[in-house]
Amino acid sequence: MKVKKIPLRMCVVTREKLEKRELLRVVRTPDNEVVVDLSGKQNGKGAYLKKDLEVINKAQKSKILDRVLEIEIPDSVYEDLVKNLD
Repeated sequence: MKVKKIPLRMCVVTREKLEKRELLRVVRTPDNEVVVDLSGKQNGKGAYLKKDLEVINKAQKSKILDRVLEIEIPDSVYEDLVKNLD
C-alpha cells in the first residue's frame, strides 16, 4: 500500500515547516476581508501561523501578517486565532 503524503506548510513567524493540522490559516479573501480559515480551503491569499500563543502575539507585535497578506489586520482576527488554539 502506498504511504499517504503529509502536506507541510511554513509558519510565517517561526519559518518552521509543520503539518497543516499544527497550523492556523489566515486568509485575505478576494473581497479584501481577513478571516481565520478553519477548513483550510477558503479562497484567497493565505498565511500560516503555528498553534502557539507566543507565535500569535509575536505576529501581532511585528505586524508580519500585515506584510504577508498586504492588508491591515484587525485585532479581532488575532482574538479569533487565540480562541482557536487547542
